[in-house]
Amino acid sequence: MRRLLVEDPVTRAGPLARHLAVFSLLATGIALLVVRDPRADVSAALVALAAGLSVAVLAILAAAFAFVRVWREGARGLGAALGGLFLALLVLAYPAYAGLRGARLPALSDISTDPDSPPAFSRSRVAFAARDGRIPPEPPRAAREIQRKAYPQIAPLTLDIDADQAFELARQAALKRKWQIVEAIRPGGRMGQGRIDAIARGLVLNLPDDVTVRVRPRADGARIDVRSASRLGSRDFGGNADRIRAYLDDVSNLALATK
Repeated sequence: MRRLLVEDPVTRAGPLARHLAVFSLLATGIALLVVRDPRADVSAALVALAAGLSVAVLAILAAAFAFVRVWREGARGLGAALGGLFLALLVLAYPAYAGLRGARLPALSDISTDPDSPPAFSRSRVAFAARDGRIPPEPPRAAREIQRKAYPQIAPLTLDIDADQAFELARQAALKRKWQIVEAIRPGGRMGQGRIDAIARGLVLNLPDDVTVRVRPRADGARIDVRSASRLGSRDFGGNADRIRAYLDDVSNLALATK
């Protein structure tokens, strides 16, 4: 008599989820390396990065389909589906975090410590060229009101030292944060105020943003205002406010260290 061998069904969705997740991990990793290169075509690199993240979403869908077959039919392939799901979630973890955080914040891309009179970016030839021929426009009044409600803690820094000393601390803090200073004018002259124009890059994507620092003398010391504007998109996911807070904290710490 012949023995009838009955094999358990195997779901193809499990291995597919794993293959898609591995491809997504490799694609997003390569795209991330490319987009961080200042010489790269940013638009093309961002498209490649978005494509890699989309493949990760497909991997999750394939894993979910595999789980359904395993549950209903007892099909094999659970291990491959779990591996694919883990890798896909690993790829999507930070974008999901940034997206959820950004969803709670208003669509702003230009933040200033002085919404009433935001520091102006330099229009000199050197600064203009460093910003790739771009001068961030002054935020509209509606955007300034939204900023006041969303970031009430973003405020000027006042120091009980003279403006020239405050300017030097502001410059040192910019260098500490590895900003590319494209123009630095010390306080004095007809306007009396100092200015630092710089280019800052994001921690993850290394994309350039424009920053200007204004140092004004006061009767009791100096006042430092900062403005940070994104070059890409209409939503910064809180990045500009984070940059201003961290920078002013650095200036405050340097001021305390000099006392």
